[in-house]
Amino acid sequence: MYYAIIAEDVENSLAKRLEARPDHLARLELLKQQGRLFAAGPLPAIDSEDPGPAGFTGSLVIAEFDSLEDATRWAETDPYVHAGVYKGVTVKPYKKVLP
Repeated sequence: MYYAIIAEDVENSLAKRLEARPDHLARLELLKQQGRLFAAGPLPAIDSEDPGPAGFTGSLVIAEFDSLEDATRWAETDPYVHAGVYKGVTVKPYKKVLP
């Protein structure tokens, strides 16, 4: 089943994000290679694909896991969590309907 992992950043997280980004992306790449990644990306702080110094307010990952517990464990071990980028992470089951 798919799970939506919705993370909210701490204030002024951009420097922490940039430092932890390579390890964060490596984990996402592994999900992609396994055919389990549906979508992933940051949530810009302003209405722009490149928010520059405004940074991001969080992230969204939608990926396939065996259970809610597995998805939660995966989310809790994200490099952004360890780097202090996220102040909170919510994991919910996700059902793809369209397209």
